[in-house]
Amino acid sequence: MASRIEIRLAGTGGQGMILAGILLADAAVRDGKEVVQSQSYGPEARGGASRAEVIISDAEIDYPKVISADVLLCMSQEACDRYADQMKERRLLILDSNHVSRAPTTEAIRVPITQLAQDATGREITANVTALGLLAGLTGIVSRPSLEAAVRSHVPKGTEGVNLKALAAGFEEAGRVK
Repeated sequence: MASRIEIRLAGTGGQGMILAGILLADAAVRDGKEVVQSQSYGPEARGGASRAEVIISDAEIDYPKVISADVLLCMSQEACDRYADQMKERRLLILDSNHVSRAPTTEAIRVPITQLAQDATGREITANVTALGLLAGLTGIVSRPSLEAAVRSHVPKGTEGVNLKALAAGFEEAGRVK
């Protein structure tokens, strides 16, 4: 793993990108990494633009903003349109094919993330956690045990089981995509 990995998770308000960023950052801390996490969302909150950025490093992080993403997860077409050109040349672009139909490259990984979440848990709202399982499974950026612990720690009480199912579905899909 490079010493600094920049990740952007983007979608619309209500898709859980802020929580996804918090979970990813927490998992990286549990893995002993240096981490910075930030978030931004439109004034409309639900339905407006939303993004979380996570920087993970083996060394001290001297600049806390994503300069050029190594990994971009887009859960909406607007997110893809807005952020896909702000990536490194050697990068990983993950798209929820349920909500993103156009991409600037044929190299994107297209997975029906929302449908996977629905199939695994009966709830589309768990797509953010399914997406994290997919991202972690494809990249190894954080360990599965650390991500599971972060999920148990941060999701609303009583939803731990359904969210862990969603996470497992993402990891399983990553195994098929690789």
